[in-house]
Amino acid sequence: SSTSSANSTDTQGGEKAEKPMPLPLHELGGSGGLFSTLSAYLVNPPRNGEPVGRPAVGFGYIDIGYGRDLVAMTLTETPWQRLELGFGYEYLNLGDLPTQIKAQGGPAIDDNLALYNANARLQLVKDGEFDQKWLPAITAGIHYKYNDGMVDINNQIGLSNHDGLDYTLYATKLFTFLPRPVVVSVGGRATESVETGLLGFTDEYSFVFESNVAVLLTDRVVLAAEYKQMPSNFTPIPGLIGTPSDW
Repeated sequence: SSTSSANSTDTQGGEKAEKPMPLPLHELGGSGGLFSTLSAYLVNPPRNGEPVGRPAVGFGYIDIGYGRDLVAMTLTETPWQRLELGFGYEYLNLGDLPTQIKAQGGPAIDDNLALYNANARLQLVKDGEFDQKWLPAITAGIHYKYNDGMVDINNQIGLSNHDGLDYTLYATKLFTFLPRPVVVSVGGRATESVETGLLGFTDEYSFVFESNVAVLLTDRVVLAAEYKQMPSNFTPIPGLIGTPSDW
């Protein structure tokens, strides 16, 4: 994934390097972040006099096990310094889950589903703005999600909707006093989603906590750890769909 600006470095001639550190990447839903959690930094804001930021694309793959896997394709554009627009397409292969559901008297469902994500994020405060070096970047976001494959099973587990809105608020700080830069992000999410929307959506919002820590081992390699709290306000199906665990 292409990524946004953190620090510029000087070249031997004293000029600013054209390309900043590769931060942040894309999270699965198509916003700036790491893997499943976000960053308050925006992806590729305009730089060096550009009228708009450069578009960025990303790709992700997860082997979930039990014959199930998830593919994510993402695209972002930051037309102005503080506004990021993103889109994410997630394709989930359900493996043998449709067969198991049908064997227990449930409805016939497809072998796969798609989750569409449309995102808009506004950076309220930049890192170190107002000459306050301690001040983190703060970004608010709205995320529309549409699931086209879980309608038939949703009524059995109390998930009445196939789409929903998430609202996020994140703070991120870049620390440079260590041998390599470290980025810490802390955020909250108001969500109707179950398993990020892959299982559908409820009529009630849950408020969950998310965070991540990323170490830039090199200017092109990031090692990260994440925590993503998961809501569980639906009725599990024993042996098929259990209560979500935090990621």
